[in-house]
Amino acid sequence: MEALCAKRPDLVRVRRVVTRAPEAGGEDFEAISPALFAARAAGGDFALHWQAHGLSYGIPREVHQTLARGQDALANLSRAMLGQAARVFPGLHVLHVTARPEVLAARLAGRGREGRAEIARRLARPAPAFPAGLTVTEIDNSGPLERAVDAALSALYPERV
Repeated sequence: MEALCAKRPDLVRVRRVVTRAPEAGGEDFEAISPALFAARAAGGDFALHWQAHGLSYGIPREVHQTLARGQDALANLSRAMLGQAARVFPGLHVLHVTARPEVLAARLAGRGREGRAEIARRLARPAPAFPAGLTVTEIDNSGPLERAVDAALSALYPERV
């Protein structure tokens, strides 16, 4: 996501709010406690929010201001939230970024947040189907990052390629 935004400075990367320790890394996110997350969700601070992997994730409602200014926004979402995301964000375009299982296993292990057994379970888990009617582009990120970035930008901005 950082590489996409580096190549397209007008593309806004949405900073998620996550109930994960700040030192967990992996992305630039706002780390908050579960209690504060629940309070913010109840107060309407999120355009979308969900639970996955024992954590809470939120997309700040300020993303609506970004979109209203005519800017595109890039956010990492749960597949289970895509139907709701399509209702909240008309014109949603899903970039389904994938990698070969052995590449993904190595990358997950490199993050250090999951053990080998957890990674194996995660990779064996069947992916839910995408909701009908979504615009979805598959991006293979098994190889060089530049190739995946170019494929994603071509999908998002075909008229500018």
